[in-house]
Amino acid sequence: MDADEGGSGDQIAMTNSLRIILLAVALLAAGTIAEAQQAKKVPRIGFLTAVSTSAISDRIEAFRQGLRELGYVEGKNIVIEWRYAEGKLDRLPGLVVELIRLKVDIIVSAGPQNTRAAKEATSTIPIVMGFDNDPVGNGFVASLARPGGNITGLSNLAPEISGKQLELLKEIVPKLSRVAILGNSTDPGSAQMLGETKRAAAALGVQHLYLDVRAAEDIETAFRAASKGRADAVLALTSFLLTSQRKQLVELAVKRRLPAIYDRREFVEDGGLMTYGVSSTDLFRRAATYVDKILKGRTPADLPVEQPMKFEFIVNLNAAKQIGLTIPPNVLVRADRVIR
Repeated sequence: MDADEGGSGDQIAMTNSLRIILLAVALLAAGTIAEAQQAKKVPRIGFLTAVSTSAISDRIEAFRQGLRELGYVEGKNIVIEWRYAEGKLDRLPGLVVELIRLKVDIIVSAGPQNTRAAKEATSTIPIVMGFDNDPVGNGFVASLARPGGNITGLSNLAPEISGKQLELLKEIVPKLSRVAILGNSTDPGSAQMLGETKRAAAALGVQHLYLDVRAAEDIETAFRAASKGRADAVLALTSFLLTSQRKQLVELAVKRRLPAIYDRREFVEDGGLMTYGVSSTDLFRRAATYVDKILKGRTPADLPVEQPMKFEFIVNLNAAKQIGLTIPPNVLVRADRVIR
């Protein structure tokens, strides 16, 4: 072999070696970039609520449980930014801005006020409703089947609730002839809830007395009006105000010796007589499935809003004793939980 052939062979070998080195560098760089991208892919979820942590601790745990069931572990493969307005609704817009600045992938809203604040702040970040009284009426979605925008989730609107609540009142107060309905006409979905309750009352032959409660100071006035109007019982509609003032509500019902039924377990746990309503914990557990679907590429516009599937009936016998009421055994056996 002559000198020229030897030089060519060396050049080829060097070229091949250089190619191998460049390929190795490229693969190493690609791996580094892939690792960096993977690190950035840990989803960040914003959880927004108008109340405090303690007020919805059971729902928060249900949401976490739902995520765990789907393989998400907070702090490992998912990050949750918790934001609480502590009952101060005027703080909600600022909290949403914080979540947007953190570049969250999804906002989970724990109620209509939260959804409203999130909707007004962003039309691109997906919003999952933990619950809403009337998603269509509130303008959050075009329809339950086809939301059409960046909002989807769960509705707690169940028309049959009012009828069931009145039936239960009629069973424990056989002579029930007039019921005082407490609600807040400024609440989302209030008109629809009231309409359903009135229809249920008419079907059961019970007269109704609607008492509008728009502020905390209206609650005592409403109970005086209920007594003056000879109401035999009280039915409290779903309302942020009434829920936040539930202790006062419960105490006044006992003071006036009026059997009362509410829509959330918190009322009964704070001394109320009965609750029959949608299981909030079930809704928030199911909210996690929306988070999972959206993170996997689904869009809120195409994810139907789901309605309640689970309801709960709780009776507080201590409260019954305070007002001198005996709960019939056939009612007690149907209760999901009895507080003694």
